[in-house]
Amino acid sequence: MLLQDKLKDKQIILASQSPRRRELLAGLGLEFSTLSLDIDESFNREIYKANEITEYLSAKKANAYSDLKANEIIITSDTTVWANNESLEKPENREDAYRMIKNLSNNTHSVYTSVTIKSVDKEVTFTAETKVTFANLSDEEIYFYIDQFKPFDKAGAYGIQEWIGYIGVKKIEGSYFNVIGLPVHQLYKELQKF
Repeated sequence: MLLQDKLKDKQIILASQSPRRRELLAGLGLEFSTLSLDIDESFNREIYKANEITEYLSAKKANAYSDLKANEIIITSDTTVWANNESLEKPENREDAYRMIKNLSNNTHSVYTSVTIKSVDKEVTFTAETKVTFANLSDEEIYFYIDQFKPFDKAGAYGIQEWIGYIGVKKIEGSYFNVIGLPVHQLYKELQKF
């Protein structure tokens, strides 16, 4: 049975304001509404590393929505770029973005996205990892990208679907869509089981 048919009596809520996540979920052919959850996304850097960060924050977002009704399923997610044993979240400014991209240049990093699917009686969190290898990027290329594309809303200060992905990404192992922000293949399978 197609997922659309399985979920026809359910209200799907995507708790994300990311236009990329909305586009990716819509690509699965599902009807859904969106909402924005205002939660504190801080975490203890001593305790949480790599995918533990995204799993913690994704579940925290799902549990922040307290008025879940019997026919509703909420989907939350969190993405981080893990490079050189450091979590690269959204950059604070131009220099922070430069520092992050310079760190990724001529290097391989992991992109982790965790997704939590929650109904009134069930909750599942899963994580996808994609390894991305960048070519060596010049300072001129890095600053051009930052100034033209303003990647301040993106983990790791880059969008793989933008210019920097075209000129900089040498190799990718795993889901391309995961790097954009939602591992849709895995989400489809998890919703089928859910």
